[in-house]
Amino acid sequence: MKIIVLAGGLSPEREVSLASGSLIANSLMKSGHDVMLLDLYFGINSKDFEPEYRNIKMNRYYSYKISSNEPDLEKIKQEAYKSNKNSLIGEGVIDLCINADIVFMALHGSIGENGKLQALFDIYGIKYTGTGFAGSLLAMNKNLSKEIMRQNDILTANWIKLSLEGSNINYDIIKFPCVVKPCGCGSSIGVSIVQTLEEFKTALIYAKKYECDIIVEEKITGREFSVGILENQSLPPIEIIPKKGFYDYNNKYQANSSAIVEECPANISKELEQNLKDIALQVHKVLQLGSYSRIDFIVDENNRIYCLEANALPGMTPTSLLPQEASAVGINYDKLCEKILLSSL
Repeated sequence: MKIIVLAGGLSPEREVSLASGSLIANSLMKSGHDVMLLDLYFGINSKDFEPEYRNIKMNRYYSYKISSNEPDLEKIKQEAYKSNKNSLIGEGVIDLCINADIVFMALHGSIGENGKLQALFDIYGIKYTGTGFAGSLLAMNKNLSKEIMRQNDILTANWIKLSLEGSNINYDIIKFPCVVKPCGCGSSIGVSIVQTLEEFKTALIYAKKYECDIIVEEKITGREFSVGILENQSLPPIEIIPKKGFYDYNNKYQANSSAIVEECPANISKELEQNLKDIALQVHKVLQLGSYSRIDFIVDENNRIYCLEANALPGMTPTSLLPQEASAVGINYDKLCEKILLSSL
């Protein structure tokens, strides 16, 4: 098949996406497909898949290393503006995607994960992997997804939604400790765990760098787990064990980070394992997610399972959780990519 692996974009998670996209593209090429890795934001000066693919094939494999710091989006914008670029979708992207058999979505954050790009592809009749526009929107917006979880009797931490745009905040309603998150970011970008009012004010400034709509969530103390869903089946839970700090951007994506231990399958009772898998599949269904997803949890000391959030396009980097979970049931990285591709078709 002719496949576009779409990655990058103007998102705080663009580096994670480019790393995921590189591995996915290499895997699909190993499986015999004609593959082009394409940056959603910058695009390429071409509308024809074939000559561009032949040029890429000369230099067979892709690679991308995630830096320890979040990307400087303002600098990236400035580089783009020098060439009179004013669109979130780069030159040639739509035409190339139309000419491919399918687009493998390796995007994280922004229009690649909030449903906007999926809706546009639906208009053009472009086939793509993962979740459709409605499920993508619901999963990406933490406030909406938590509302739907609560309506379906899925336990999630108490929260309030705040707007940091043109309104005063009533600090009296904030209870500590709490977690401050942008409503529509992933990869723990913009997230802070705060204990005091001063820390809270600093956290608001950090979150506002990415979005004006935020949620302030009750901090649940407990063990952190993640459960992948593949073809409507739950994969074995993985436990994320922080040795210091929390599961932030740097700890998630720096290989061999000493701050985090990931255990898969998790060392838990059969009962807890099954409960996590059942709830993960329930979340996947009520949020209308597609061929694969990943659901994150905290389990407190009384074994109460709190759903943190859902990921419609889980990371596929060397340190990502979904590939580890798939590997635990005998699905290696190449088979995982092929399963996602074929189930999406």
